[in-house]
Amino acid sequence: MSAQVEKMIDMIAKFVGHTAKKLPDDVIAKLEELRSKEDSALAKVIYDTMFRNQELAVKLNRPSCQDTGVLQFWVKCGTKFPLIDDLEALLKEAVVKATFETPLRHNSVETFDEYNTGKNVGKGTPTVWWDIVPHSDTCEIYTYMAGGGCTLPGHAMVLMPGEGYEGVAKFVLDRMTTYGLNACPPLLVGVGVATSVETAALLSKKALMRPVGSHNENPRAAAMEKLLEDGINAIGLGPQGMGGKYSVMGVNIENTARHPSAIGVAVNVGCWSHRRGHIIFDKDLNYKITTHSGVQL
Repeated sequence: MSAQVEKMIDMIAKFVGHTAKKLPDDVIAKLEELRSKEDSALAKVIYDTMFRNQELAVKLNRPSCQDTGVLQFWVKCGTKFPLIDDLEALLKEAVVKATFETPLRHNSVETFDEYNTGKNVGKGTPTVWWDIVPHSDTCEIYTYMAGGGCTLPGHAMVLMPGEGYEGVAKFVLDRMTTYGLNACPPLLVGVGVATSVETAALLSKKALMRPVGSHNENPRAAAMEKLLEDGINAIGLGPQGMGGKYSVMGVNIENTARHPSAIGVAVNVGCWSHRRGHIIFDKDLNYKITTHSGVQL
């Protein structure tokens, strides 16, 4: 194993561990905003408990949620990045390292054999999705901890074209009223609108990597984000589902073109403890972290 590979394994492991303990800057800012807007005493107590949780996670140097999830990575890598050939294997090694050093709960169970590997890795875990960038020598990595309540219980289906965008809105709201509480509100809602179940599902996951408060570049899609946000807030889930004016941190829609006779749609949610990280490496493994300020790896 080369020195560069070992260095990157160590940095990714430390970054994964950090994201387990401290939420991204944009998530913390949004939670502070929502806390200030809630009127009920119970909602404010719940938000105070969330922030106390964050203080103790940093102070005691331990994960802020007992379910540290399945590690998932979205890799946007240049073809000229020097470690592109080693990247998937080193991400797996980084997860094992983070599991013992952070530490992280063991969440990788081999399907059918039904045993926990004890390392957070197994057949197909961690999950790695790739976007290849021609002629680039940099590598962006989004890390995400997908828990049993957030993200993993997503839903996807293909609508008939006659259902239109009203059908998309109905699908999202139906899912949010039936399983929205499976995660811990306020939620970040990712919606994918595409041409099949698998393309929509991937986009709904990718939507959760976007910053809180960002908007789809298509003005019609951005308008639907706002309509869905208002609609889900009107359900009245509130923090931890105990009632309140705000149920979501936002709704992020990602979309592609579609077949004229089908509309693929999917929804995924991240809970208030939205443990997303984004780090960019250059060819010399100098790094920039966009989600968390003041991190030294």
